[in-house]
Amino acid sequence: MLIRLLPLVWFLCGGGLPVWAEASLPEVSPDVEPGYATVLVYHRFGESRYPSTNIDCDVFERQLAWLRQQDATVLTAGELVGCLRRGEPLPPKTLVLTVDDAYLSFYQQALPLLRRYGYAATLFVNTDSVGQPGYMSWEQLRLAVAQGIEIGNHSASHAAFVELLAQGGDAGRQQVAQDLMRAQQQLRTHLGRAAKLFAYPYGEYSPEYAEMLVTLGFDAAFGQQSGPVAVTAVLFSLPRFPMGGVYASLQELQRKQRLRPLPVELTASVSPLRQDCQPPLLRFRLAPAAAIAPASLRCYVQGQDVLKVQVLDEEAGLFQVQATRPLQGRRNKYTLTAQSRDGRHWYWFSQPWILPGR
Repeated sequence: MLIRLLPLVWFLCGGGLPVWAEASLPEVSPDVEPGYATVLVYHRFGESRYPSTNIDCDVFERQLAWLRQQDATVLTAGELVGCLRRGEPLPPKTLVLTVDDAYLSFYQQALPLLRRYGYAATLFVNTDSVGQPGYMSWEQLRLAVAQGIEIGNHSASHAAFVELLAQGGDAGRQQVAQDLMRAQQQLRTHLGRAAKLFAYPYGEYSPEYAEMLVTLGFDAAFGQQSGPVAVTAVLFSLPRFPMGGVYASLQELQRKQRLRPLPVELTASVSPLRQDCQPPLLRFRLAPAAAIAPASLRCYVQGQDVLKVQVLDEEAGLFQVQATRPLQGRRNKYTLTAQSRDGRHWYWFSQPWILPGR
């Protein structure tokens, strides 16, 4: 089963895509510059005791002020997905603000700033946590919705389900489906409607997970692998840039918004879920007409040296890359970057890897 982010023509030439990928194919006119979107994910606001997922409130306000100054087009995740499904070109400087977990600090700190600057956001809620210490209540969620906040499903339990689904048993699939539908029912009961969008807990996804979301009627799902969103992106593995910890700055937002999606086509069946820590071999194709300088291609792996990408067939746009040492920790990724031929732009793509049992 293929997980791809690539121009439409590559999809059509490749064939054999799973249903959740086939549902993501927009009709894009070849003579229209489609643009791209920068999707950000936040968690906590002004909670310095959680440094890895927090952003200072004054920094968040400076980000919003800069977006206004730049006349950015700020969409909700639902509005973005609507454009992707219809194949509509995205305006320049399109940006989406998403927030995971529905911590109380979003309601107390971030929501007033969003109202001040006139921006909406999409809040992904893990429903079993609602009303618990440090989390928003259902009444606060209703007030947030009344103020223009879009609600997405982040599961009920916020559990990591990729291994359970990969085992392939009916009992495991039923357990995951019950969790997701329990969250849908809670959203419907307390907010009046179920969600059409999903954010994978911890950003962990797999082909089996995506297939289940399609079956359950979701329109799209977001991970936490970094990268801009192209108009031809697969709707059930949409990337987001983190805005917490060392990435929580105005400069990082400015840098991320300038990045363009690297048009990567994976040439073999790839699942983020790995069976061991041995470094995966990633083979991919870039469109021959892409404005990429092949010599500038680099791959970044956490805790390892920067890798130069191997050229297999430059004329056909075929490349491969493999880390030199075993992957560490549970969540890893290969981040591919490249510069445009004229040196004016940088392109970005991330392939996540998940090591079970870590």
